[in-house]
Amino acid sequence: MESKMNKQESEKEVVKAKANAAQGLRELFEVGLKDIYSAEKVLSKSLPKMVSNASSPELVTALKNHLTETEHHVSRLEKIFEVTGIKPTAKKCEAMEGLIKESNVTMEATKLGNVRDAGIIAAGQKVKHYEIATYGTLHAFAQTLGESKAAEMLAMTLNEQKKTDAALTGIALSAINKQAASLSMKH
Repeated sequence: MESKMNKQESEKEVVKAKANAAQGLRELFEVGLKDIYSAEKVLSKSLPKMVSNASSPELVTALKNHLTETEHHVSRLEKIFEVTGIKPTAKKCEAMEGLIKESNVTMEATKLGNVRDAGIIAAGQKVKHYEIATYGTLHAFAQTLGESKAAEMLAMTLNEQKKTDAALTGIALSAINKQAASLSMKH
């Protein structure tokens, strides 16, 4: 009786694929590239708002560097599209849209200063972790598909994402989180 119930429950969870669903790894790779292309473009439009809402000079510099890096990532993705023969189009990235919306909510819920800076760093790291996961997956797909030039460029971007994540952690741990925490303790 129990196994019959589990089978019925698992059948209810199966998602019906759309008619144009990816049939193989190559198509899944293409969908992923178009998704991260959209994500990077959305991020490049959103970072200036984070910059203008940050108060720590170190964080402002890191965010400005992140913006420059993101613009390079967009260009590199365009080269990846070129070397793989995939049309460079963006597929709306729901994940990045959600992360950006969340960062805006965080900024609205905090006053300019260390607490907002801590929130901006947290939002930035959520973005970085999404990008690290995506670029890591796309790198693995490219390797499997024999797209060595694309894999090489994706690995470069993945390493840059990891360095930016580490830099944000360093900024948070150096002073901002402690200063934001001390503000909480005063109330």
